[in-house]
Amino acid sequence: MSELPNAPLAKQQPKNLAIHDDVRVDEFYWLNDRENPEVIDYLNKENEYYNAHTAHTKNFQVDLFEEMKSRIKEDDSSVPYKYNGYWYITKYEKGKDYPIYTRKKETLDAAEELLFDCNEMAKNHSYFRLVGLNISPNNELVSYGIDTTGRRQYGLHIKDLKTNTIFKEEISNTTGGSTWANDNTTLFYTLKDETTLRSEAIYKHKLNTDPKLDTLVFEETDDTFGVSVYKTKSNAYLVIGSYSTLTSEFQILNANTPDGDFKVFQPRIRGLEYGISHFEDSFYIVSNADGAQNFKLSKTSETQTEKKYWTDVIPHREDVLLEDIEIFKDFLVVSERKNGLNQIHITRWDGTDSYYLPFESETYTAYTTTNIDFDTTILRYGYQSLTTPSSIIDFDMVTQSKTIKKQQDVLGGEFKKENYTSERIWATAEDGTQIPISLVRRVDTKKSSETPLLLYAYGSYGSTIDPYFSTVRLSLLDRGFIFAIAHIRGGEYLGRQWYEDGKLLKKKNTFTDFVDCSKHLIREHYTSAQHHYAMGGSAGGLLMGAVINLAPELYNGVVAQVPFVDVVTTMLDDSIPLTTGEYDEWGNPNEKESYDYMKSYSPYDNVTNKLYPNMLVTTGLHDSQVQYWEPAKWVARLRAQTNNTAQLYLKTNMEAGHGGASGRFEALKEVAAEYAFLFDLESIVK
Repeated sequence: MSELPNAPLAKQQPKNLAIHDDVRVDEFYWLNDRENPEVIDYLNKENEYYNAHTAHTKNFQVDLFEEMKSRIKEDDSSVPYKYNGYWYITKYEKGKDYPIYTRKKETLDAAEELLFDCNEMAKNHSYFRLVGLNISPNNELVSYGIDTTGRRQYGLHIKDLKTNTIFKEEISNTTGGSTWANDNTTLFYTLKDETTLRSEAIYKHKLNTDPKLDTLVFEETDDTFGVSVYKTKSNAYLVIGSYSTLTSEFQILNANTPDGDFKVFQPRIRGLEYGISHFEDSFYIVSNADGAQNFKLSKTSETQTEKKYWTDVIPHREDVLLEDIEIFKDFLVVSERKNGLNQIHITRWDGTDSYYLPFESETYTAYTTTNIDFDTTILRYGYQSLTTPSSIIDFDMVTQSKTIKKQQDVLGGEFKKENYTSERIWATAEDGTQIPISLVRRVDTKKSSETPLLLYAYGSYGSTIDPYFSTVRLSLLDRGFIFAIAHIRGGEYLGRQWYEDGKLLKKKNTFTDFVDCSKHLIREHYTSAQHHYAMGGSAGGLLMGAVINLAPELYNGVVAQVPFVDVVTTMLDDSIPLTTGEYDEWGNPNEKESYDYMKSYSPYDNVTNKLYPNMLVTTGLHDSQVQYWEPAKWVARLRAQTNNTAQLYLKTNMEAGHGGASGRFEALKEVAAEYAFLFDLESIVK
């Protein structure tokens, strides 16, 4: 038996980083160069070290992968939806990684027309993603974006659906999304900055012309904003949206006159967030105007769109977060959140009926899905819980009857809902705030100090991790784990203030909330520190880095997926993708107060010489959201600590970006590797 290799130790080349009369020394700054062969060599050595030290779990990883795969219905298809005379369907076929897009004219009994077989398109690529399918009003053309690196820089293409040929013009470096004007020949799209990848400009392309001749329609000059373009559900207006963390602005143009000038709907005001929907002769606006922290719904005419003309339809409510609306000919549907739980409220425009859809659990997720048609009484929504597979439901808003159009199949024959139980509990944070936690386990898994528990969270950008069902997670639960989601501040689980209390100069609440949830779970004997595990990705990976600096003794193992851990250095570099647009989330470290606060929690800057938990850190070489060098430098610095004797692995996907592998089954291999790491720490071998 050959000896296992020693951990690779990255060379140290100290670089002084000075600002605000403060100097940080970064001994691994040199890893910030993917073109340097030494950097690639180091990443490869880390992969070799990981592979060698986890070789004894490789067969188990294969078994886990096959087990997870066996629960998925390989020959599956989406619930068809109808748009402009065609039914659209997404299918998967047995043994294939990628979707197949088809449509049928008028009736589901019609002949099937193939739009795209992504399995064929992906054949010569290690990474492949197709996005942004947009059908022209005459149903004869489709625009779409393709990314073959994982860096989210999409080439935009147009296909003629009559002849099944692809137009020769390709537009590179786009977001992948686009929208047709009503003339069927004018296409609007968003271009990215080559370096920062910020969505910065809207262009107009005319069919059968050289993209070099495309017209610049709008350029977003404020580098804290991104920009997008789309068409209203009514198909009456083209809309350009400018957005930052705290502020939004829209411009509108009649979709029948694509060569006209866009008109600003309501000029941007810092802190004013709004979104617009068009119906008949009015616009409906969801906004936080006039102090409506949890958002309200207003209405205005097509001709008088400024805020001063907005009148309230649903006023602000202190205890209800208004998240979204769906407009139908006879009904208004409002997606809300109260006490952390999703609510769907349905009202007739004429006021003769008003009610909520009934949901009974505290660990569920409900959401409206594809509702393209105005003139229908059917609302399509989705429902799932920690113990209930996902369902797509058609609800008749007149008769109040529902039809389950599709329920997620869990194959393998072993899943029974009654074998699992879920609950919501509340932990007390250090400042007295009650933090909700959603948990799921098998009914035969007992709460005890010997029970392994995996706690997951995100906690940034107002993004809420709702309780959701996962067939993959069954591999964890069926081996005796409890799975929990900490609904910490920084998300919007308990309303907008929940988000405000977990960002900028209150960001540390996110980290201490997670630690306090861990302490509560241990104190209440759901688990113990010896069997407690944590997982988070991206900004949730920052969370992982922060909590192991705060309380490493609470965790036996941590999985940090594509972690954003070198916060200060990244936020000081406005050439890195997404940095400038993040100032309203994390703060601008060019300002001393923000710099000092950020430095006080930045995981990389706060590594010290102590025993950390066992850790698996993952990244992608082409990641555009969190650059690979952040986790690479972090692991290098953790390795250099002489007292850190725990297992520490850096696993770099040398061919993918932020989302990992692109195929539906390839991605399962990454989950299998993460689970095998946790199971190995628990001495679970099969």
